[in-house]
Amino acid sequence: MSLVVLDMAGTTVADDGLVERAFGTAARALGVQPGTARHDEQLAYVRATMGESKISVFRHLAAGDEERARRANAAFESAYGQLVAEGHCAPVTGAREAIERLRAEGRTVVLTTGFARVTQDAVLAALGWTDLADLTLCPADAGGRGRPYPDMVLTALLRTRAADDVRRIAVAGDTSYDMLSGARAGAAVVAGVLTGAHEEAALRASGATHVLASVAELPDLLVQAEDGR
Repeated sequence: MSLVVLDMAGTTVADDGLVERAFGTAARALGVQPGTARHDEQLAYVRATMGESKISVFRHLAAGDEERARRANAAFESAYGQLVAEGHCAPVTGAREAIERLRAEGRTVVLTTGFARVTQDAVLAALGWTDLADLTLCPADAGGRGRPYPDMVLTALLRTRAADDVRRIAVAGDTSYDMLSGARAGAAVVAGVLTGAHEEAALRASGATHVLASVAELPDLLVQAEDGR
């Protein structure tokens, strides 16, 4: 595999419940108070759609009201960024080492997210990862469509020119939407990891070719896949 596309929160970055905590702030921007049945219903939707572009999630929750969706998304991104600034941000164990090894082996690594660019950059800066990967992408970089569309994976291919065939792409993520995105892009390896939002059954049902305990296992998996083991 010459191009490796990795999700961030839940896959390479420990989420630590930050998405749900930031959602509480966004919910209030939608006029929904924590502790209510409506809040619980919306939180369940947020959990089910982990990995999707956050503005898309809020468009659904705002029932198509674009102004409310953007207001809620801005509140979410601001709250998440504040949590990151307060130090609630850490790498998944072994993630940095895995990325460094992948690149040392000659593979191009791209980090992707469903967050806005400003939030993605805040996370990268907090971790000291600004130059860790070859490229970082958010939905806006791929024309605005995030997961489960294949756009970010294909944009990674077009931007880096790291592969001449989509079957030379590996994708790893912790959500069903990560798996759908990788499968729809034609990636040969679509690896689910169990450090984030969704369990093995959901990952496999959405197209995972492999399920790993952690992204730290990915370099060995790619070597084995190329050796035909």
